[in-house]
Amino acid sequence: MINDTKLKKLQDGLGYSFERLPLLTAALTHSSYANENKRTGSVSNERLEFLGDSVLGMAVAGLIYDNQPYMTEGRMTRLRAELVCEKNLAEIARTLGLGDCMLLGHGEEKGGGRDRASILADAIEAVIAAIYLDGGFGPVQQFILRYIAPKASLSELTSTDFKTALQEIVQERPYQSLSYHTVEESGPDHMKTFTVEVRLNSGFLGRGEGGSKKEAEQAAAKAALEELSR
Repeated sequence: MINDTKLKKLQDGLGYSFERLPLLTAALTHSSYANENKRTGSVSNERLEFLGDSVLGMAVAGLIYDNQPYMTEGRMTRLRAELVCEKNLAEIARTLGLGDCMLLGHGEEKGGGRDRASILADAIEAVIAAIYLDGGFGPVQQFILRYIAPKASLSELTSTDFKTALQEIVQERPYQSLSYHTVEESGPDHMKTFTVEVRLNSGFLGRGEGGSKKEAEQAAAKAALEELSR
């Protein structure tokens, strides 16, 4: 059995209180422990891990989709893989103290299983499945926002490089090329406004303004992305 105090502390860290606590216990039960305690009806977290892997993937995909309307499918796939990799999940498990709560067999216990990345990452997926089964998708999304989203590199979930996003879309189409042209400069030297057009194969695609050429190019790229998405 897992100490009640440890379970309470873990739930506090998760930001979720279980109605059906046996689900959380099951998520923390490693196969080595289940195999040594078959007579007691102990079941490993492997089935929960299977479900949690899909729930986690869907939640993170939704997060990326909602926050990056112009990111290409390939880049979305790479970012999702980065966010749910074993290293990240194991780090989250360590932050939560998940290893101290797990039920392990004697061999895994002696072999340092409580801090093994693969075991911790699998357990996090199982816990996510347990949260989903106990409280639905909403609490899972809150967990993702609290622990997974902050691991996005280069602020990919909070900002967009519109020029890069536009370039990636154009690269998927053969024989297409982009170019940016400053078509107007106005205002005094210390407060200039630049107007830039982005062209696709010399044809007009979008226009933007900014306090610098870089800002104007980003604005033009954003306008072009909006045009292409119509």
